[in-house]
Amino acid sequence: MGVSEKEKPRLRRVLGLRDTLLFFVIAGTNLQWVSTAAAAGPGSIAVWGIGFLAMFVPLFYTVVGLSSRHPDEGGLYVWTRRAFGDRTGFLTGWLYWSSNLPYFPGILYFAASSALLIGGDRWAGLSHSPAYFVTAALAGLLLATVINVVGLSRGKWLINAGAIARCGATLALIGIGAAVWVRYGSATSWDAGSLVPRVRFRDLVFWSTIAFAWTGAESASFMGEEIEDSRRTVRRALLGSAPFVAAIYILGTVAVLAVLPPGGVSGLEAVGEAIRSGARRLGIPGLAPAAAALIVVSTVGSVCAWLASVARIPFVAGMDHFLPEGFGRLHPRFGSPHVALWTQTAMTVLFVVLGQAGSTVRGAYDVLVSMMVIATFLPFLFLFASAWKLLSDRPPGGRVVSILLPAVGLLTTLLSIVFAVIPTEEEKNPAFAIAKVAIGTVLLVGSGLFVYRAGRRRAEAYDGRR
Repeated sequence: MGVSEKEKPRLRRVLGLRDTLLFFVIAGTNLQWVSTAAAAGPGSIAVWGIGFLAMFVPLFYTVVGLSSRHPDEGGLYVWTRRAFGDRTGFLTGWLYWSSNLPYFPGILYFAASSALLIGGDRWAGLSHSPAYFVTAALAGLLLATVINVVGLSRGKWLINAGAIARCGATLALIGIGAAVWVRYGSATSWDAGSLVPRVRFRDLVFWSTIAFAWTGAESASFMGEEIEDSRRTVRRALLGSAPFVAAIYILGTVAVLAVLPPGGVSGLEAVGEAIRSGARRLGIPGLAPAAAALIVVSTVGSVCAWLASVARIPFVAGMDHFLPEGFGRLHPRFGSPHVALWTQTAMTVLFVVLGQAGSTVRGAYDVLVSMMVIATFLPFLFLFASAWKLLSDRPPGGRVVSILLPAVGLLTTLLSIVFAVIPTEEEKNPAFAIAKVAIGTVLLVGSGLFVYRAGRRRAEAYDGRR
């Protein structure tokens, strides 16, 4: 099913090696996960290492293998459709696309929290204002959408700037942490006992969040036909970005804990608070607003990157006629999948409002994180299974590696889904939080199946007219 090569909209190859490498840096990292890890204490360093081996390495292997064989526009959606058929492919793409609905508000809440550092004590009162966080999230979302509609050839510059800003903000954080440690000593004890990760039941949701943080290697492949020499570029860019991703997460977490003790760390505000507190102690308070501005730019760049990436899923589904034809059309002037972009933005607005309903700012943030972890990880079950099927002939690394690494990724994914349902200790109404996550996930899956059935009839009717 779908359009012929002659009917396919022509996409522009605008992403080179540098652009793709920076894309992986911005899409594969987020300082909000540094805050989350620091809140768990020094044992989180070991969890970062476990997550790297259990999620990043299997995902890296799977993406490089599949993108080199099938560098089509649509990435994960196309791979699972090739492996398991139209329905599984559509549902996988739908869930991955839908997972960004709670992702965007969550990451923009983090940007809004970081932005308060720019105004210092004058803006501190807004940290508990739902109205401020909702307004800031909507403003950031609108900016990223408009830039993407203008086209990837222009939007990539915000993405690149976001990646550079993320590295700059992390360098500022690491520099402050190192200076505080040398001058005053670390605020956190680094003895052997503290470095052992906690495995209590209530800590398991943190493990799933760290596994989620290591995803992103699949992101650029959704734009396979917009990357120059995609088969080679994706592999080289992933290899080049991996050290940056690891340094941002691990060294960033150490820097936060050098400035703040684990008991004084918030999973939403730790990075910003570490920069502000450390800069004041070092006598350079003016550094905090500058670093906060970098964090905000990097976060908006991250939203822009993910918005561009996942919009290619409904775009390709529209070309296949599983979604209305408008999704598969490009903007007549800018050449962007504008219908997919604006539709995703409109639906994200609903999640911004619904995620806040009945919760504090922190409670809304935790619900959004849990929902995006579950909704994103469900497609990874099919992604790793696709590797077994599509890479079975001439498997890269040999047959044992081709079976073992996807199996590790599959197991990590399953455990992370289970752990993500567990509410945090700060949640005042855990039953309500679990219900919102469960209902939201069921609605995403059910709506995907409903849309597929309607789209299947549309695609069959289209094929009958050809």
